[in-house]
Amino acid sequence: MSSYNEPSFQQRVADAAKAKEKALERLRSRPPVDEQALAERKAASLKKEAVKAEKIAEKIAAKQAAVLAAEQAAEQAAAAAKAAAAEAKAAEPAPLTEAERKAARDARYANRKKRK
Repeated sequence: MSSYNEPSFQQRVADAAKAKEKALERLRSRPPVDEQALAERKAASLKKEAVKAEKIAEKIAAKQAAVLAAEQAAEQAAAAAKAAAAEAKAAEPAPLTEAERKAARDARYANRKKRK
């Protein structure tokens, strides 16, 4: 049984050249491209791209409309909150003066004394 002999550098270069030549022959033997089929494929590709671009534009427009609607709703909510705060402030009784607080405290104290 003979042992494995590693190919020499010249042998490897020759094998690579043969492989390259074989690949080029396969490439040359392919039939030429039909111009009409190529034009049809290009037209179909352009049509797909146009449809895709239109869908993207529709999505962007929908998102912008949603953002605009959200901004308007936020502005309306802020205005409603501001109006409610103004109404609440108007409905609040005025703060008690020092004398009124003292009178209320004295009345509570008197009530506790009565209960005991």
